[in-house]
Amino acid sequence: MANDVITLLEQQHQEIRRLFGEVERAKDDERAGAFRELVRLLSVHETAEEELVHPEVRKQQGGEPVVDARVGEEHRAKELLSTLDEMGPDAEGFDTLLFQLRDDVLAHAEHEEHDEFPLLRKAYDEKRLRAMADTVKAAEAVAPTRPHPGVEGAAANALLGAPVAIMDRARDAIRKALGKD
Repeated sequence: MANDVITLLEQQHQEIRRLFGEVERAKDDERAGAFRELVRLLSVHETAEEELVHPEVRKQQGGEPVVDARVGEEHRAKELLSTLDEMGPDAEGFDTLLFQLRDDVLAHAEHEEHDEFPLLRKAYDEKRLRAMADTVKAAEAVAPTRPHPGVEGAAANALLGAPVAIMDRARDAIRKALGKD
């Protein structure tokens, strides 16, 4: 898999692109499953970035406005993703909002890759970037699996992330046990 945090996150961006395409093409239960996978990946990915990557970038010269812009994008995406999650893939208007979310998320990923990741690469050696990848994976393993608008940034995730993640993961387990996922 990924050798360093930047490679890991770029690979996840590729997987997010793939999942958007799968949700757009799939029908019925396959569509619901692909959408659930997209929601989960976006949720854990953004949480890990907010907890670990953004604080490191913020420390770099010129990093503050870069991170502020990314956090704003993430908030808007979480709101839209939350709305879509509540609607469900069969709802009227879902596709229109999904396309908007896709465009927003892919633009956000591009901004990270062009504005944020170079600051990390410049600031840290390969050993540190590899260690950050391990930390991101660990954070994703316990991150919330649903979007929670308003819970952005390291402090908010530290305070609310664990209880919200427990609730999300319990909800996921119940849905799976009931055959709804």
